[in-house]
Amino acid sequence: MRYLPQTKNARAAMLKTIGVGSIDDLYADVPATEMGHKFNLPDHRGELEVERHLNAYANQNHAASAGPFFLGAGAYYHHIPASVDYIIQRSEFLTAYTPYQPEIAQGTLQAIFEFQTLIAQLTGQEVANASMYDGATACTEAALMALRVTKRKKIVIGNALHPDYRAVLKSYMANFDGEVEITNLHPLPQSFSLEGEGSGAKAKQGEGEIDKNTACVIIQSPDFYGQPHKYENLRKACDETGALLIVVVNEIVSLGLLPAPAQADIVCGEAQSIGLPLSFGGPYLGFFACKEKYLRQMPGRLCGMTEDANGKRGFVLTLSTREQHIRRDKATSNICTNQGLCALAFTVHMSLLGEDGFKRLARLNHEAACNLADALSALPNIKIRNDVYFNEFVVELPVNAAEAVEKLAAKGIIAGLPLTNNPPSLEGGGQGEGVSSATSLTPTLSPGGEGALLVCATEMTTDADIESLTAALKEVLA
Repeated sequence: MRYLPQTKNARAAMLKTIGVGSIDDLYADVPATEMGHKFNLPDHRGELEVERHLNAYANQNHAASAGPFFLGAGAYYHHIPASVDYIIQRSEFLTAYTPYQPEIAQGTLQAIFEFQTLIAQLTGQEVANASMYDGATACTEAALMALRVTKRKKIVIGNALHPDYRAVLKSYMANFDGEVEITNLHPLPQSFSLEGEGSGAKAKQGEGEIDKNTACVIIQSPDFYGQPHKYENLRKACDETGALLIVVVNEIVSLGLLPAPAQADIVCGEAQSIGLPLSFGGPYLGFFACKEKYLRQMPGRLCGMTEDANGKRGFVLTLSTREQHIRRDKATSNICTNQGLCALAFTVHMSLLGEDGFKRLARLNHEAACNLADALSALPNIKIRNDVYFNEFVVELPVNAAEAVEKLAAKGIIAGLPLTNNPPSLEGGGQGEGVSSATSLTPTLSPGGEGALLVCATEMTTDADIESLTAALKEVLA
């Protein structure tokens, strides 16, 4: 506040107008543990000195390209062709903002239209919007859309959804003052029906069942532990109760090998793997697709193709459902801008790959993960927890995983994510029998004990990287 051109009296008047006593009251919802952090930064230094100080901190980072890297868990290290950066840094794309004026924004509008087309084809859905902020907010927007469509207030999470997605979902739903229930699906047999619905085994009674109060069922595939899923039984349960089935895809490259989630009502997730670097966690690229009958309830924007008065092809902003464009009571979301530049990077990269290239990329990822699993399972007292996986899986070490990761990091190897501290809930999961034939609603793998480690391999993982990891692990485990 001290840098704003406002007097003390002006600030007091503004605080009084919005009904708070002090600026600190505006941060009342921030946990006390997150307030008042002190940073080891020098006071009263010149700009040059400050830059040197901060550069010294930045140089302590270990980039993914600096050595063997096996960390995934929602952000993936993939190769990005040089052509991607060349194209997205052209001034007509780099400086473009929102395409309100189609007569001067045809290139931007076409790129967004192509992005929507690619997402619809990958997900097996009928329509896709012009992108979202990231996978976590896309998942939450899908749940909010289900609440609007069904007029219900119960969200069932069907398996090991990414914990960050859960946290964002919970944060958004807190605005409903406890009216929205978020619960985990109870483990169910593969063949089942709901209480009073048809024949077969009955769903377990309790908060985690799919019933007439359920707005949506959310399932991630592959899940947080890398386990792919099928969802025929969830589709059946949703059809019987009127709930929507939401499928979350956190690693979009998996759609080059796994079947498109065409059975879902909504498919959403993270597209960072194509065209976007890790970038310390963002900006990333959420995607969102659904059945055409829910078109009017989609959040964000939708670009369409049309013809002008002369019969020439053109592109327009067809649907905008946020408050800025329509009456607030008619808005579906307050999500602001499509991630235009990020969506463009995705579109350029996907166009370079093509269908065959995308499928080959997926195979390379799976093959790298298989090579990694073979090498790790050959070490004594190490167990692979997954029966099936795409490009990441859980390995059980005979030692504390967090401590092992720190020791490996000291050797220049980023070994993965320890699951000891905060693994996602696994109530009601799905365990598969093969990458292309995973089944659903059978008990999923448990996160394990203190030795559980989530590891990932991509096309960037070399045989030398795997050899370095296994050699270093032998020393750590000795």
